[in-house]
Order: sequence, then C-alpha cells, then structure tokens
Amino acid sequence: MEHESLHQEAQQTIEEARMVLPGIQALFGFQLMAIFNNRFQELSLYEQYIHFSSLLLVALAIALIMTPAAYHRVAEPGTVSHFFIDLASRLIATAMIPLMLAIALEVLLVGRLILGSGWGSVLAAAGTFVVFAVLWFVYPFLKRNSGRLTRITHAKSTQ
Repeated sequence: MEHESLHQEAQQTIEEARMVLPGIQALFGFQLMAIFNNRFQELSLYEQYIHFSSLLLVALAIALIMTPAAYHRVAEPGTVSHFFIDLASRLIATAMIPLMLAIALEVLLVGRLILGSGWGSVLAAAGTFVVFAVLWFVYPFLKRNSGRLTRITHAKSTQ
C-alpha cells in the first residue's frame, strides 16, 4: 500500500511539472524571438538588460522544473522515494519564483514601451508580481495552514 501511494504521489508531482513546462518553454521561445526583432534594437540598453534578466530567470525556471526528471533518471532509476517526491515538489515550487519575476520584468518592459518610462509600468509590473505571489504562494500557504488547524480542531473535538 505504501509503495502504491508513493508511486501515485510521484506521478502527480511529475504531472505538475509537465503542465508548467510547456508554458515556460513557450515564454522562453518568445523571449528569444524578440531579440531578433528589429524593434529590439530600438530599446535602450537598460531595457535590453531588463529583457536579458528576464530571459535568464526563465532559463533558471526551466532548469529547476526539469531537475526532478533528470535526478530521477540518474540517481533513482526504477524507484520512488520520499526524498524524490520532496525534492521534486520543492524544485517545482522554487521554479515559480524566477518565473514570476521574469513575467513581472517583461510586463515592466512592455509597460515602458506602451506607457512610457513613468510609474505606470512599474505599478503594472509590481501588481503582476503581487498577483502571482498571492495566487501561487500566499493563498496555498494560508489554505494549507487553515486545513491543518481544522484537522487539529476536529481531532481534539472527537477525543
């Protein structure tokens, strides 16, 4: 029973990575295409650095999200361990940090192109970052902790 549960948990973790990876790779591809666009040369050096920083952050997110599969293939072929599931879960969650930073930087850059170099683009980027942070980290953390509190309260009331 323990082996089946562990195997199912590993499958779910790998599926989560598979769902996120194509989107990250598509973003990376669009970022690379932008560099070869004639308009890219019109950007200031500062704006080009913003784009390059975002590109590096997306590359880091790709590396983090693909690490569980590479680790499993090399270090634990044919087996599933609690360590692997914990490692994979942490790496997938960690990959979301550079991804949300990269997206916020791209929003900043697009905002600068559309709105100019004023505060509007900074606020749009900051707002984007906050939305991702709340949806990807704050809300799940609060739900996890409220679930624990509910289970503890329920366990005490049934005793």
